[in-house]
Parts: sequence; C-alpha cells; structure tokens
Amino acid sequence: MLLWLMVAGMRINSKGSQQGFAILETIVALAILGSAGVALLSGAASGMKATSIIQERTIAQSLVRSQLEFVENHAYLTYPSIYPINPGLIMPPGWELSSSNVSLVHATDDGLQRVNVVVRHNGEPIFSVETYKVNRN
Repeated sequence: MLLWLMVAGMRINSKGSQQGFAILETIVALAILGSAGVALLSGAASGMKATSIIQERTIAQSLVRSQLEFVENHAYLTYPSIYPINPGLIMPPGWELSSSNVSLVHATDDGLQRVNVVVRHNGEPIFSVETYKVNRN
C-alpha cells in the first residue's frame, strides 16, 4: 500500500513526467526477478543435495545386501566374532564395510546368531542392518 502511495505521489509530483515512475518500475521489476532467481537457485541446490543423499544410500544398501547374501551362503561358524567380508565385493573409493559382527542371541551358541553389518562413507556410518543366521544342520 505504501508503494502505491509513493507511485501515486510520483505521478502527481512529476506533473506529466514519467522518468521517476519508469525508474521505480524498473527497480520493482528487478526486485521481483531477483526474488524469483533466488527461489529457483535454492530449489535447484536442494534437488542436487537430495540426489546426492539418495545416491549415497543406494550404494550403502547395495553393499549391505551383497555382504548379507555372502554371510547367508557362508558356512555356519560356531562361536565366531565376525564373518569375513565378501572378497568379491568391489568397494567404491571412500566406502568401508565393517566385518559382519556376530553376537549370540542366547547364552550359548544354540544355532542362532545375530549378525550386524555397517557401511561407512568417509568414516561416517551411513547404513546398518541387523539380521540372524541360523544353523540348519
């Protein structure tokens, strides 16, 4: 409302001259265009960040899934502390897969073990999965 009063005042004070009005129109148009540009760039930056996070999680899930399949197909070990890492697994640079840590579900190894696999990217844990390994023999 204040802007409208200023514009109306410029029209009255300019006595037919449109120079002051044209400058004000240009400033307002540039402000609107600048705001739209900032919104567009911040939206693009947010989209790129989301894409990066999704790619990181997809790689982590793939690595965990491969390791869990390897542990599932590996022979059951009695009282292990870890299951080995899949030797055929190709690790991308900056990624690390922890050995499959094993803990017993019960006080003794009665054929049920809890297996935990953690994936890290640049030293930071990204994805962790816990599953169970059962001795079916």
